[in-house]
Amino acid sequence: MASHTTGAPSGAPAPSAPRPVIAVIGGGQLARMMQESAIALGIDLHALVEAEDGATGSVVVHSVVGDPSDIDAVRTIISGADVLTFEHEHVPQDILRQVGSDIAINPPASALLYAQDKLAMRERLTDAGIPCPRWAKVTTPEELAAFGDAVGWPVIVKTPVGGYDGHGVRVVSDAHGVDDWFDRGAPLLAEEKVSFTVELAALVARNPSGQVRSWPVAQTIQHNGVCSIVRVPAPGISAELARQAEDLGERIAVELGVTGVLAVELFVADGVDGARVLVNELAMRPHNSGHWTIDGSVTSQFEQHLRAVLDLPLGSTRMTAPATVMVNLLGSNRHDPSEGLSQALASSPEAKIHLYGKSVRPGRKLGHVNVSATTVEEAQAAAQAAVDALFGEPEEEDG
Repeated sequence: MASHTTGAPSGAPAPSAPRPVIAVIGGGQLARMMQESAIALGIDLHALVEAEDGATGSVVVHSVVGDPSDIDAVRTIISGADVLTFEHEHVPQDILRQVGSDIAINPPASALLYAQDKLAMRERLTDAGIPCPRWAKVTTPEELAAFGDAVGWPVIVKTPVGGYDGHGVRVVSDAHGVDDWFDRGAPLLAEEKVSFTVELAALVARNPSGQVRSWPVAQTIQHNGVCSIVRVPAPGISAELARQAEDLGERIAVELGVTGVLAVELFVADGVDGARVLVNELAMRPHNSGHWTIDGSVTSQFEQHLRAVLDLPLGSTRMTAPATVMVNLLGSNRHDPSEGLSQALASSPEAKIHLYGKSVRPGRKLGHVNVSATTVEEAQAAAQAAVDALFGEPEEEDG
């Protein structure tokens, strides 16, 4: 009788390599949309979420409820993963230091710092010669008064850490407009109030091997401090100005060592030598200004982020239509915006609707609509019609 060796039977396929695993901190709509791309690429996503039934927890099988400041929760989510990434910046640097020897982190903590701390970001970009609004670190009303008198009132004051979507930002007309913030004892960031003509977003991705890809520069329109509409390509700006914005995004990605998607929010302001581009904010993750890429680009920002953090080759960022517009659904008069799906789809057959599975709250980001068309005006009209249907009419009061 012939002897047999242990192992796979003769002719059987060799054991396959394990599927890539990405751990992501955050349970909002960004990680939810990462999951869609992860499924397509055969990547397993593990998520540390705020709630089991939240935007991400309800769609990611391997999700753990916990806080990013809890080292045990973070260690649980990175167990067996190839890389750790984020859908928000609110992850303590101390936590990242503790797990840094256990897993690759993209973007690295050394880069993420500049999306977490606006003062550190302003200092680093200014040292690198990257144009920013005039700014100062202020710790007292007297220092704020001196800055306001120098650049002109009103000025913008920001809490360096923890602010987002207009939170932690105030426009003040005198030195006592943020006395309650000074009482906390931490330094604040004061900036000149830039008289800008348009706001832009430069979206770029970089992988650890150094490959860089940029999407066309977008125009962003804000409502109450929250991005409401994104129009691509940004209308009304010159090719040279768009190139400047794109170059700034790529330069910052390389300068700071960013890996993954980087969004650079920009002001366009008039200068003595013509229009100039100034850096407003940074985000080192997929960003609201890049949601249009899901339907308007060969490679979405979510797929690109997963590729980048795994150090895979980056995809094409070419637009698939002459113009794409994204309109956010901010709140709804409906109990659930999906109640308006039939009306929205009927009003705009070309609309691509993305709902986040969130409970309704005034002004909350509940979803977005993308439309691609020949012009930004045509795309915006169709996207807005679909959003209006999802938002619904005001409920009539009894009596």
